[in-house]
Amino acid sequence: MANDKRPQGNPRMDRWDPAALEQALRGLDYPATRGALVSTARDNNADDAIVDALLGIPEQNYRDAAEVARAVARHLGT
Repeated sequence: MANDKRPQGNPRMDRWDPAALEQALRGLDYPATRGALVSTARDNNADDAIVDALLGIPEQNYRDAAEVARAVARHLGT
């Protein structure tokens, strides 16, 4: 459609929202593994884009939400 104003490109990046990540991880105790991050996000009914982004970060212990956000941003290239 010629008048379509939706952004083009990677839909996961288009929907990346750090506030949504914070909401997805509410109630999580740190340090936390990638598996714990994914499990918590799913339990909190996070958007598929958030879960996919978490699945793409390295398997390690994350000290806090800021470290998770940096890892997700690196994974998504933002």
